Amino acid sequence: MLDKVENCFKGLASCLQIAKLYTTAHPRFEKFLDAAYAFLQDVLDEREEIIIGIVGEELAFEKEIFFELSKTIKPVILYLKERQIERIVFRRGLTKLELAKFITYLAARKTEVKKDIKEYLIMERVTNIDVDKIKALTQQELKDAEVKNCLGVYNAALGEACGLSDALLDQQKIDYLELRFTLTNVIEWLLTSGQNFLSLLNIKRYDKSTYDHSLGVSILAMYFSSRLGFSHDDILDIGIAALLHDVGKLYISRAILNKKGRLEEEEFEAVKSHVILGTEILLAYTDSIGILPAVAAFEHHLRYDLKGYPKLFFPRNPHIASLIVAICDVYDSLSQRRSYKNDYPPDGIYSLMMKEKGEHFAPELLDKFFKIMGVWPIGTVVSLNDGRIAVVREENEDEIFLPRVEVIVPREKREIIDLKEKKGVLSIEKFLNPWKEGGELLRLMEEGL
Repeated sequence: MLDKVENCFKGLASCLQIAKLYTTAHPRFEKFLDAAYAFLQDVLDEREEIIIGIVGEELAFEKEIFFELSKTIKPVILYLKERQIERIVFRRGLTKLELAKFITYLAARKTEVKKDIKEYLIMERVTNIDVDKIKALTQQELKDAEVKNCLGVYNAALGEACGLSDALLDQQKIDYLELRFTLTNVIEWLLTSGQNFLSLLNIKRYDKSTYDHSLGVSILAMYFSSRLGFSHDDILDIGIAALLHDVGKLYISRAILNKKGRLEEEEFEAVKSHVILGTEILLAYTDSIGILPAVAAFEHHLRYDLKGYPKLFFPRNPHIASLIVAICDVYDSLSQRRSYKNDYPPDGIYSLMMKEKGEHFAPELLDKFFKIMGVWPIGTVVSLNDGRIAVVREENEDEIFLPRVEVIVPREKREIIDLKEKKGVLSIEKFLNPWKEGGELLRLMEEGL
């Protein structure tokens, strides 16, 4: 029986992933719906009902907890928790149409959901599925839950990125469906709670144990392309390309990549070879992930003026995805402290990158990037010229040096200030660097989420 129940879990997870990625109108959905329904019927032939519970971040059936399966489909579990679902009941008599309606509701984006799931099931006359939601939460509990869910989605994406690197290194098959579903969750967070997610990303850059450069570039590239107006599928494709842009470095010596000081010519040539190595690796996976990741891996160091590497025999303009990845790659690298370099302050990053406009970076894209991201990233802790400490909350696209901030010190005078409205009177004096100011500043950043 436990094997049959586990098959139900797997079937439902796959069905939800397909619905989320391709919509319920796609022919593939019908195939996965049939499989999920068959698994459920197999159990319901022997039992009156199946009750699926979520305990913490684990799937449970009666007294059994499916630890290994929960690891495999963790993004789906987080997705259900994000929607406050902790218990699902399927009863004998369940029809395939009822299951299709249930999956359709779950797959809808948060912005599209107009009714509570219980209201929806009643309205759609779904009588053989019931759902228990997490008890009503206070505003503070809701905020805490949102931060926790945000962290869970980030960690799931981090786990997927690490697993993807291992699979490519060992030349194993990629679970493309799981990858797309995980990044789709990230996209939804960026579209609905972008400020929280970007704040979290900013904090993670100061925690080497839970930060991955390629994931950071992917998140930035997806947020940037979403703000540029790309379609959901294009955003996802760009995100996957960004996640894999540096895969060739898996084959470069760690001693060279982490070397302090100037690289010898031979060492630099080894580093430059990562674009060819990465392209060759990714070309072997075009059947599952398409050609764009290989293109971005090959082109992200070409530069806008084509004076980068690798050298081209027949010059051509880089793909727009490669131009986006190039900007996000350099921006994230400059923001990080590594063993061989210090991080740069946000205004220093802006100055460095703007000097390369039209040469290293596409001019219009770079201007738009800083209009969207601002000079001072969301979540950055800064000192104001009146001595107060504040955290950046929102950018002003027409005044990129003057964002909206929340004063956090002194605590008794917390307030939101639009620096654009205080132009000439109040401004950001300097960036407060957690590496230098210490743990207290990191705590303030976390409070600022």
